[in-house]
Amino acid sequence: MNLSRHRLLPRALAVCALCAASLIGAAGLALPAPSYAMEIVKCTGRPNSEDDPTVIMGATQSRITLETSIEEGEGVEELTVHIPDGTEFATDDLAVTLLTGDDLMTRNDVGYTETVAGQDLTLTFDEPIRQAGHLSVIVYDVYFPQAGGEMQVEATYSTTEQKDIALEGIPVISVDGISVTESLSQWLEEQPWVQTWNSNRFLRLFFDPTLLVTSFPVVLNGFFMSIAVVALAFPLGIPLALVLAFMRLSKFPLWRGIAAVYVNLVRGTPLFLQIYIAFFGLPMAGINIPNFPLGVIVMMLNSGAYMCEIFRAGILSISKGQNEAARSLGMSKLQTMLYVILPQMFRIVIPNLTNEFITLYKDTSLLAAVGVMELVMYARTIVASTGSITPYIVAALFYLVITLPLSRFTRFLEERTRAGHVRTRKRAHAEDADTTKEAPHA
Repeated sequence: MNLSRHRLLPRALAVCALCAASLIGAAGLALPAPSYAMEIVKCTGRPNSEDDPTVIMGATQSRITLETSIEEGEGVEELTVHIPDGTEFATDDLAVTLLTGDDLMTRNDVGYTETVAGQDLTLTFDEPIRQAGHLSVIVYDVYFPQAGGEMQVEATYSTTEQKDIALEGIPVISVDGISVTESLSQWLEEQPWVQTWNSNRFLRLFFDPTLLVTSFPVVLNGFFMSIAVVALAFPLGIPLALVLAFMRLSKFPLWRGIAAVYVNLVRGTPLFLQIYIAFFGLPMAGINIPNFPLGVIVMMLNSGAYMCEIFRAGILSISKGQNEAARSLGMSKLQTMLYVILPQMFRIVIPNLTNEFITLYKDTSLLAAVGVMELVMYARTIVASTGSITPYIVAALFYLVITLPLSRFTRFLEERTRAGHVRTRKRAHAEDADTTKEAPHA
């Protein structure tokens, strides 16, 4: 009997332990599990880009839509939404709605009191929200920072039982930054005087202030490209022109003939045609050269033919006495040309070279016809997308920035050269007069 009791005791203890565990488990199941009144459904910004309907731009009017789900009987008393730092917003047209029903299509107005403290927008509801549904909060007149970035909206809420519960899982809003000129253009669009100005069709077509601002940085890229073409083509054309000028002045008929044919051919045909032959003819012959270096080569060859005549005329304008005097001093033909003729020639032809530089700079616009991204080509791309001629006006201003100062400089050089010639003649006449007076005494 005692042995049986010893065997039953462990079994009884095991049964008791099992029962205790069952009671504890049942008690644990009976404990209320923590629940959260809200879950994020969506947080989005309204796209506002004219070029891409899916892009949100900074410093441009948008809105924020925050939608959360509420469980039955939770009793949401307050919701605080933290708008991303640097974002401007207004609450005049704030929309707070509770969407209910199986399809969430029933809109229920929610009474609330709003409070704004810095970037925090707090909504205190007149009565706790106990009905299940989706709470939608739409903040209008939102302007995200101009630099853009990942905008993170934060939110906390309070119920009748818990306070300041963080709403987790809110997705970020991706915002593209805009340039200073785009921001300025948007500001101009809102100005009354700009709206009055653009109400005139002619002014809007040719002188739209908003397009003048936004076109400037784009066309500026083409300006640098045009300057780069001229900065390479013009210096490279100078040695070509000198060689052609020497060939034209050569005593050998073959050299004179080759130079004459080249110069007359280039000067006698339009540059536009020469560009087309180079850009479309060479690829057909199996010669493929990138657009930019090919454009430089064409402009160099064309400018060289014109500068050849400038140099030839400049050399011929030097009196033969200069050459004879140098030769009498024992200088060779090459030394005479390098140290006597060419220095005087360059001083004489500088005004004409400046004019040639201006012409070459303006002629770079013809490269737009073959796809070289220079000044006019950049302007053309904006015109094609906006339908306004204003970008061409901006391009014209960039041409004038170079041509007007150079034209004034050319006139200054011409006047200075003319004055130098006058002084030289007066000095020569004075020397002749002195010689005449001294002759009888001799």
